[in-house]
Amino acid sequence: MSISNIDHVAVTTDDLTRFIAFYERVLGARVEQEYELGGQRSVVQLRVGNAMLNVHRTGHGHPLIANQPTPGAIDLCFRWNAPIAEAVAMLGGAGVTIIEGPVARMCSENIEGQSVYFRDPDGNLIELLSTMPE
Repeated sequence: MSISNIDHVAVTTDDLTRFIAFYERVLGARVEQEYELGGQRSVVQLRVGNAMLNVHRTGHGHPLIANQPTPGAIDLCFRWNAPIAEAVAMLGGAGVTIIEGPVARMCSENIEGQSVYFRDPDGNLIELLSTMPE
């Protein structure tokens, strides 16, 4: 196998403006590209750290989507490159409610880390995972 990593994840939202504003404000995301379909902004490539999210507006009509694209149906984990206490402080400063954590979790490299969990405006579960010591 020659797979090295995930390039991007497609996420569906009912409200592109609200979704993007939350990710910009809370996670420092930035818009890379925007695409219109039928004269409406329909897909936005959003960079979050080294990760890319392709954010799709519900019902945009392009056929290259999941069979049941649904807002609030994903669980995303972003690596946090600082001690988890800094993520907790950042989320608190942004007014985001942590629903669990910090808790011990294993990362994709089989290293134990610490995670915190919260929800975005669509109800998606978002995890920040740090393997850095406190």
